[in-house]
Amino acid sequence: MTIAQCQRLQTAWSAALASATGGKTFSTHGNTWVWLPARRELALMFPSSVSASAVRPALAEGVRLGAASVRAWLNGAVDAVELRDLGFQPSWQPWWMAAPVSAVVRYDGSAPRGVGGSGHDGAARLTDEVPDYSGPLAQELRVVRSQPRQAWHAVSRSAGTGNITGAAYSFYPSGVAGLRGLGGIHHLEVLPDHQRQGLATSLVATTARRAAAAGALDLAVNATPQGSEFFARRGFTLLGRGKTVSLQL
Repeated sequence: MTIAQCQRLQTAWSAALASATGGKTFSTHGNTWVWLPARRELALMFPSSVSASAVRPALAEGVRLGAASVRAWLNGAVDAVELRDLGFQPSWQPWWMAAPVSAVVRYDGSAPRGVGGSGHDGAARLTDEVPDYSGPLAQELRVVRSQPRQAWHAVSRSAGTGNITGAAYSFYPSGVAGLRGLGGIHHLEVLPDHQRQGLATSLVATTARRAAAAGALDLAVNATPQGSEFFARRGFTLLGRGKTVSLQL
């Protein structure tokens, strides 16, 4: 498993979201860009180098499309000085981590604390429909209905209220060179009041099993520095760190 594979996986995931929501993937000056209309975000995906002259035409296209922000995903070795000169600011740092599926699913998480005990939250369940969602969340959920099928979504709900307490996607891309056997866990989130109850473990295990059923042998994540501790306890190892910069339009 390599950082380059994680970057290709992230690009494939962004492209899948774009395709499902009416966006697009395009190139300028050899750079790959993804337009994500649900978020009104234009993304530059892992250029080998960056220059202001190569970026300006894509920024103009972003303005034409109605983008509110631009995010550049960068390899840690890429110098972003010319992006800073265009007004880009440092943003969050992805920690690229990976694990064999077999290591992830053994942390079952199918019965979080509270099921049959004193808590209130239930285990994660796969679903293609989430009536609670609206706006960007509802739009991006279309990715699980795209064909060929390559994405799955799971949510956890409060046993007391039925409200959503957490969610995650898994992704196993179809026909992407160099990614055979590699899937990903994306957009893992548990609401603050429901954390430390085993829900994140349940969401990861549930989505990991579905990716494995589709053929994934390994899984990658782009964790936050804080989230990396959780993933390390669930069998993931750190491959390296990237960087992102962003621009408000």
